[in-house]
Amino acid sequence: MIEAFHMVSFLSILLILIIVHASQALIPNAVGRFPFLMPNVHPYRPELYLCTPIRIDYTNSYFIVGFEPNATMNTAHHMLLYGCGAPGSEKPVWNCGEMASSDEDYVHEVASPCGQGAHSQIIYAWARDAPKLELPEGVGFKVGKDSPIQYLVMQVHYAHIHKFRDGSTDDSGIFLHYTKQPLHKQAGVLLLGTGGLVPPMSVEKMETSCTIDEDKLIHPFAFRVHTHSLGKVVSGWRVRDGKWTLLGRRDPLKPQMFYPLNNTEPIRTGDTVAARCTMLSNRKRITFIGATNEDEMCNFYLMYYVDSGEPLMQKYCFGYGPPKYYWMKDENLQNIPDEEASQLDE
Repeated sequence: MIEAFHMVSFLSILLILIIVHASQALIPNAVGRFPFLMPNVHPYRPELYLCTPIRIDYTNSYFIVGFEPNATMNTAHHMLLYGCGAPGSEKPVWNCGEMASSDEDYVHEVASPCGQGAHSQIIYAWARDAPKLELPEGVGFKVGKDSPIQYLVMQVHYAHIHKFRDGSTDDSGIFLHYTKQPLHKQAGVLLLGTGGLVPPMSVEKMETSCTIDEDKLIHPFAFRVHTHSLGKVVSGWRVRDGKWTLLGRRDPLKPQMFYPLNNTEPIRTGDTVAARCTMLSNRKRITFIGATNEDEMCNFYLMYYVDSGEPLMQKYCFGYGPPKYYWMKDENLQNIPDEEASQLDE
């Protein structure tokens, strides 16, 4: 009787172990959280851009599925996360912004975020206390192993340094959420932007457009806008057969997070993507596109995924901007929604 009881107990335990093992096999790989932070840097002058890299384990593929910012707009003007084939420097930290002339600017080596001639793309961008971003289920940015992204480089723009004058340091950055589980929906970012200038005491429309010429179907799902202080409205569009479809439109002076798109219909070969930044200047000087807070920027980030294969080889869509380029001067663009492109939703 005792032996029979022990046999039943053993079989019950064995059955439980089999069930637990089977259920664990069905659970997807856990999502990890990696702290990618500035290594306690000391921003020593205003408008400083600093970069720091991480080398990705080349023996494994990883998929980044979320971004959790560790920064405030009182410290960092903005942060960019680059995917690189090689970093711009071998140093742990380097100056990756504008060249400057004072002696203290040589505290750090000056270099671009990614190495010259190496693969370079922007994966994520943050500004104005934007919250964390989680990608849709099954979507991720592939890095490591057979991906062209072998390094991640984080760039932080320190526009103001008042809080660091006492010698304190900074560890702003991003907690990366990742998995090793293979994901077939690979994410990508297409950055639309302009060069050009904003005349004094004026309203200016900074515009760009590009035609998708790769034989790929992309599924857009989020957008982000970015200007400095003169931006009033930024809008992005898909143009197909003369019809303009709004992708997204925002006030760039609100938190600059990635927002859901107005229209998630796939973008295909032959479609045109276009963006406009409406700027209002009360300055008595010309404002140029540039890196500092006294300059301007006009950016529309389009985040998307592909169902299979690799994301677009095209990572950027930049135009000359005013006064050289306007939509109305582009013979390929008709039926321009002029009012809607500069008007915020109620």
